[in-house]
This record gives sequence, structure tokens and C-alpha cells, in this order.
Amino acid sequence: MTVLAACTSTAKSTDGHGVRTDSEPLERRFAALGPLSHAHWLGVVLGTESRVSVPGPADVRVVGFAQLRAGSVAAIAGASKRGFQPATPSQLPKKLVRFMPKGARWVRSESFDLRVTGGRYSGAFYFDRGADWVYFDTTNPSVVSSSGP
Repeated sequence: MTVLAACTSTAKSTDGHGVRTDSEPLERRFAALGPLSHAHWLGVVLGTESRVSVPGPADVRVVGFAQLRAGSVAAIAGASKRGFQPATPSQLPKKLVRFMPKGARWVRSESFDLRVTGGRYSGAFYFDRGADWVYFDTTNPSVVSSSGP
């Protein structure tokens, strides 16, 4: 599975606790966000805690934070008619809690989520206008050709 191969952990791109810090895999999947920096994210195979293991394709949750270029969130949320509303990210993995931007005021638009995912996978994207952060929580993200700027 392409997603699994692209999201498995490598020593060179982690912080020593399994948290990924490379942004290139994210930029390819979330092209509508533009260049990313200060990334901290996880690629977690779902269902691995189960006692029953079923062979076959696995779902991968890709979740984390990254910083966009200055002014990007204002351009994304302000220039569109996508109905961004205040929202709070949920189900934040414990390994990522320390990377949550302090004082962030998150907004989200289901319409924008669909633009990024192209309807090919599930995902939610929360933005903080104050410091241009994005929190993403996706399942099986793939490169979507229509998600480009």
C-alpha cells in the first residue's frame, strides 16, 4: 500500500519518539496547503491494538501539526467562501500533545476538507490564523491531483 510505505517511520525523519518531522510526504498529500515547516506528525496503522489480526490492507491515520507560510491561513480561510467556523481538534494522540501550538484558535471548513481530500479519503484540517498552523487528522491520505493550488 502506497500510504503505508510513505508513512512508516524512519530514524532519519523522527524525533526519537516515533514522531515524524519531515514535511515532504505531507506536502505531496496536502498540496492545497502549500509549503510546510515545523512538522510533527504520526503515521499510525489503525487496528494494531486488536487481539485479532486480519491479513490484508491496513488503514493508516496520518495526524499532526505543521506550520504554513506566513499569511497562508488568512488566504485560505479569508479569501474563500468555504464557511470556516471555530472548531476544536479531537482525539489528539498523546505523543503529539506537546506540539499543540499554545493559544491556538482553530477554525475548520468541511468544504475545504473535501477540496484537500478530493473525496478520496477522510480528513479534517484545522487552522490557526494567529500563527499559520494546521492540525490535520486523516485516514489513508493519498496524493490527489486536484488538490493543488
